[in-house]
Formats: sequence, C-alpha cells, structure tokens
Amino acid sequence: MAQTLNIVGGGMAGAEAAWQAAEAGIDVVLHEMRPKVATFAHRTGDLAEMVCSNSFRSDDDEQNAVGLLHWEMRAAKGLIMEMATRHRLPAGGALAVDRDPFAASVTERLRNHPKIRVESTEITSLPTDGHWIVATGPLTSGALAEAIRAETGQDALAFFDAIAPIVHFDSIDLSKAWMQSRYDKGETEEERTAYLNCPMDKATYDAFIDALLAADKAEFHDGETAQYFDGCLPIEVMAERGRETLRHGPMKPVGLTNPHQPEVKPHAVVQLRRDNKLGTLYNIVGFQTKMKYGAQADVLRMIPGLENARFARLGGIHRNTFLKSPVLLDGQMRLRSRPNIRFAGQITGVEGYVESAAMGLLAARLAVAEITGQTLPPVPETTAMGALVTHITGGADAKTFQPMNVNFGLFPPVTGLKAGRRGRKDRYKAYTDRAKADWTAWLSAAGSTVPA
Repeated sequence: MAQTLNIVGGGMAGAEAAWQAAEAGIDVVLHEMRPKVATFAHRTGDLAEMVCSNSFRSDDDEQNAVGLLHWEMRAAKGLIMEMATRHRLPAGGALAVDRDPFAASVTERLRNHPKIRVESTEITSLPTDGHWIVATGPLTSGALAEAIRAETGQDALAFFDAIAPIVHFDSIDLSKAWMQSRYDKGETEEERTAYLNCPMDKATYDAFIDALLAADKAEFHDGETAQYFDGCLPIEVMAERGRETLRHGPMKPVGLTNPHQPEVKPHAVVQLRRDNKLGTLYNIVGFQTKMKYGAQADVLRMIPGLENARFARLGGIHRNTFLKSPVLLDGQMRLRSRPNIRFAGQITGVEGYVESAAMGLLAARLAVAEITGQTLPPVPETTAMGALVTHITGGADAKTFQPMNVNFGLFPPVTGLKAGRRGRKDRYKAYTDRAKADWTAWLSAAGSTVPA
C-alpha cells in the first residue's frame, strides 16, 4: 500500500522536500497556509517566496562553504538550486536571484508534478500518525508553534530577524553613485558592475551614524528580549556596538574606486544589489533595520545618491522561532517524542535560504528511505550537508544553541596537508575536495545518480 508524505510549509525547505520525495516516486501532500493565512513578511501565495535578501550568497564551491552546499544540492538534483541558477542575476561571485520569477517557477514545477498535491491549509496540531515533515520556517503559525511547545515541554528559542529596504533604481542619483563589484570581481562586464555604490566622506558618515542612533526604532512586546542572529543584525545594532562597526562591515570602502572622484578614497560605501532581472529594483546590501518607517526613509535619504529615493519596500523586523534541535531531534531529523514527524529548514536552527533548502532535501531523502524500507548510510559530516545536520542534531551545545549558517568551522579538520600548503586557500580547497568526494559516494550508496 502506497504511503503519503505530508509536508507542512511551502518555503525553501518544504518546496525542496516535496520535490525530492516526489522525484523518488512518493506521493506528497504539501500543506501551505498562504494565501489563506498571511504572514508579516510574505507578499504572495507562491511557494519558495524570498522574503528577505535575494541572494543565495557565494557560488564559489572551492573556497566557500555555502558555495560547496550549492554544489552538493546541484549534485542531488535539487529544485531550488536549479531554479535559482535559471533566474540568477549579476552579482559578482554571489548567486543573486530574480525573486518573483524564481518563486513562480518553483510553484509551477511543484503544482504540475503528478506526485504532488498542494493544499492551502493551516496545520494547527502535530499529527499522531503518518509520515510528516514540518518545514514551517521562522514564521510558524501561532497555533502550530504552541502545539510544538506543548509537545516538547521546552520553550522554542527566539530571535529577531530583520529585512533590508528595496529602492527603485530610477530614483537613484547616478551622478553620485556608480556601478562596480568589489575588486571588479566577475568574469563578465555585467558581473563586474553588479553592485551600485554610494560613497560617503567622513562628515557624511558621522552624521549618518548620529541619525541612525537617534532614530525611532520598533518596540518589542513587554517582557520580550531581542536576540539577533549575527549574520542578520540590524544596522542600528551594529552602530550601537561602535561608530566604526558599519564602516568595517556592510559599509566598508575597500576594493572600490569612485569614477566621479577617482583620486578621493571614500570613507564608507553603501552598496545596493539588483533585486530583479529588469534592474528596476535594488536592495541595500546588509541594511536590515528595525527603524520605524518614517524615520527609516529620512535616515536612508542621507546616503549620497539616495536623497530622492523611492522605496518599493522599507525594512522591517519580525520574531523568528526555532527549536532546541540538539535535544529535540534525533540523527534522522525526527522529533524524539514523535518519530513520525521530521523537522526541516530554519525552524531547526539553520540560517539562510540555502541551508534551509538543504535540510529540506535531506529530510525528504531520509523520509523516503524510511517509507520504502531502505537503510541509508549516515551522511558524512565531512560534507556541507553532513556538517549542518550533525550540528543541529547533537553537534552543537544545546545550552548556547543559536541559528547557524554553514561554515568550515562545522567541518572536521583536514589532516595531512603538506608543508607549505597550509594557508587558508589551500585548507578550504582541501575541505571542498574531500566533501565533494564524500558527498558523491554517499549519493551513489543511496542509489542516486550524480549529474556529470
């Protein structure tokens, strides 16, 4: 008798999980509450909607851990990476995505799959039987979040996630701003000019920091204490840590030359990255913010080139919940108290679009093996996939567990590097070479074909 896999949540993790299971011949019901039930951050009812940045970060699979994760997902025939590559935008060495066509393509592919049924339903309780993957992400509905808390007996941890503003390109003053990727990185002229740069001298930077610190900020509910993920800090929080913090972070001026004043080195630079294929929208890179809307627009218009900026979307902040996965999930990503339920995506404590989709891919493959009576070998922790799942299912210290991007610090050290080849570049290449070989072997042992 055929068994169905139910997946709750149609974000990056849920969409990838549905694809992987269906491609393996399993009937899938994908439960997505949108558009019937809206969230703070989503605008549409599309699956895999990108609600924050439009970047999948570095696509370098030899020197960057997230680029390696891209490679592993492509090797596993992942839908999210296929569609991201199809709808990529120029962004130097990063994989930036035209967000609306990307989500529309993922939605079309899943809705048209003969093994997938998409239902616009809100799941409000934890099922007691059947095979389930909960991939509801950071904006899990209140009813389901409460059911999870009631079942686990532990409070879900929480932090606050911020969203960056998006600007209409035709409102940017190009007599002050210019197009250039940092260090002219990229193989084509389009890639080498993928970012729009707005320079600041010291006086402008100091005035901007003063305004940023004084601006009205979003307030939290009584008793709530904000815990921010370090990779998505609001710019005000960074400024509060020191006046030079932003100038050494998202506003660093290195690797850029202002063609309007080539002899003058900017004190700081604000970068914007194309947000859609038409090039009509640009997001302000690293400028997640909790400023209230009125104050936000005023402060951002202090940036040279953005004095008359029109905003397609202002920044915002929302609460983000995740499980204490190291104590709640087993090595198969199953809830220990209800092993018929797996968790995947950001709710497990991974951070980022790619990491979320990767955990959806892995959860689906583990569920398929269980449904079909197969035994999969453990995912090698020397791979990006394995490093992430090991971290969230027991590798991290539960007492200090926080959302984590994939990084080489999660991998077992590489031993045996020859003398003279122990620099960071050689070390990272050794990590990625080892990971690719081990991931290829795992896919082969799991009955998968790695594309040439």
